[in-house]
Amino acid sequence: MTATYHKYVLDFKRPSGTSRGVLTQKQTFFLIINATDKRGIGECGMFKGLSCDDRPDFESTLKWICDNISLGLDRLLDKLIEFPSIQFGLEMAFKSLNSDTEFNLFPSGFSSGFNTIPINGLIWMGSEAFMKQQIQEKIEAGFSCIKMKIGAIDFETELNLLKSIRKEFSEGDIELRVDANGAFNPSEALEKLKRLSDYKLHSIEQPIKQVQIEEMAILCEKTPLPIALDEELIGVFSITDKQNLLETIKPQYIILKPTLVGGFKGSEEWIEEAKSLNIGWWITSALESNIGLNAIAQWTYTLNNRLPQGLGTGSLFTNNFDSPLQVKNGTLQYNTNLNWKFNL
Repeated sequence: MTATYHKYVLDFKRPSGTSRGVLTQKQTFFLIINATDKRGIGECGMFKGLSCDDRPDFESTLKWICDNISLGLDRLLDKLIEFPSIQFGLEMAFKSLNSDTEFNLFPSGFSSGFNTIPINGLIWMGSEAFMKQQIQEKIEAGFSCIKMKIGAIDFETELNLLKSIRKEFSEGDIELRVDANGAFNPSEALEKLKRLSDYKLHSIEQPIKQVQIEEMAILCEKTPLPIALDEELIGVFSITDKQNLLETIKPQYIILKPTLVGGFKGSEEWIEEAKSLNIGWWITSALESNIGLNAIAQWTYTLNNRLPQGLGTGSLFTNNFDSPLQVKNGTLQYNTNLNWKFNL
């Protein structure tokens, strides 16, 4: 058994705005395992500026993994606790290697093309006109759940956008989620949450920056709308620390990005702790290519979570890999009439 890794840069079709800045490219890494006549493909989608494994020894760690692939999955995972995106890529590559076909990691009604996964339509930050255009496009495309990134433009403008949606669509017609990516100051966050709650939102993701535990706990206790932790989960490794964080903050939801929280295993640990505390959860991709998105989607389907998931990012790039994944009528679908095309 041998392994290699390959760097790949995904290009956005159009600049995509978040409260952390505008994205035009996303770097990712592919881990390829070869064994006799089989191949396993994994994606280590380290997210610069966000992943806890965005560090100088990232590539040297990937090289070490390739040189020591014969140690096997479990022993390697134990050595990668501080490298969640490599953990995920490694899990994916071994799952791919041991599957009947390298892209059918979790055979199910989804990967067979019979069933779909409901997803939210993602609205990127930008001018008011641009955001309105995206909202209209998502509604026309059949989405019943829209997630809007907020915090980068004027708050009043963002409120007006939400107001304009609610004028046409009730909460029964369109579920609205907002993602602040930590943009609010703790001193003003509660007042902003009160104003946002006027528009019957499903939830708000990460209203203040992570590692402000006391402030976030107070917000979750007093909030007029449900709060979902996202970035707050990054860099929390042990089951004890996961349990302590959730017991202290008591959020209404957590959002799991396998690339950022230690792959399937790390995500499932969070899910078990959340369930024990009656905290809701859903899964989101983290701008992986279709290779990583496929693995996340197939795994997500097996979890039987009926909430709309955050898996609609595959169409963002000009140079993504051709795949059977399609977004249609507000769902992610696996079209078995389409073929994979993975060339590096």
